[in-house]
Amino acid sequence: MVQVSKHRSLRINRRTGRIIGIICLTLLLGVLAFRAREQHASAPKQETTPDSSETERATENTSQNSETNTPDTAPVASFSTTDPSSIWVIVNKQHPLSPTSYTPTDLVGIGSGQLARNAAASALASLFAAAKSNGTPIYVLSGYRSYATQSGLYNNYVQTDGQTAADTYSARPGYSEHQTGLAADVGTGTCDLDICFGNTDAGKWVAANAYKYGLIVRYPADKTTTTGYQYEPWHLRYVGVELATDMHDKGISTLEEYFGSGGTSY
Repeated sequence: MVQVSKHRSLRINRRTGRIIGIICLTLLLGVLAFRAREQHASAPKQETTPDSSETERATENTSQNSETNTPDTAPVASFSTTDPSSIWVIVNKQHPLSPTSYTPTDLVGIGSGQLARNAAASALASLFAAAKSNGTPIYVLSGYRSYATQSGLYNNYVQTDGQTAADTYSARPGYSEHQTGLAADVGTGTCDLDICFGNTDAGKWVAANAYKYGLIVRYPADKTTTTGYQYEPWHLRYVGVELATDMHDKGISTLEEYFGSGGTSY
């Protein structure tokens, strides 16, 4: 009995020691946790703001997306009136081509061995097809002319009629619309290169419908003092459907009036 009591006493002491150790450990962990909460509570709160470089990138992306989603709007001034390659270029006695030796780079055939710039050629082909369907067929008489070709023609006219007269119906080299590759003379086989073409059924149809194909009669009968040239119902100039239609709708028949540009004399 005495020996049993001793063993029991040892077991109780050991158990008590373990319990006390567990209690001490629990208290220690509680103190540590409490201090950690206090430190966290006392620390100043930091706002989560994006990095400046990220902000800049986001701003740039937003700006780019905004620009991408904005539809392109082509203003009236989107085509130059001085660039020789522009379909709106103004060429008259006060506005020569610059350079005067300009040569288009997209010339294509338009029939009868004549050339024109690609856009003008397409418009003329459509015009010719429509005129034929209307029963008033027309064809091209003259298209692109180089500086050298225009020089030869003009000099011959001067020798024949004198410079004053020649300047009323022929452009000096470097001042000719034909050199742009955007102009063409048309006819029917009768009254060609003559004012009587304007009185033919074909001439009347051209005057009334050319704008639908981006073409205008460049030298109207009632605008000789504006253009500086005699009436030429056969001389067509390609300016694009947008401009030709706007001129038609507004009742404006010359580029000089539309753009407020002079051109009556050298």
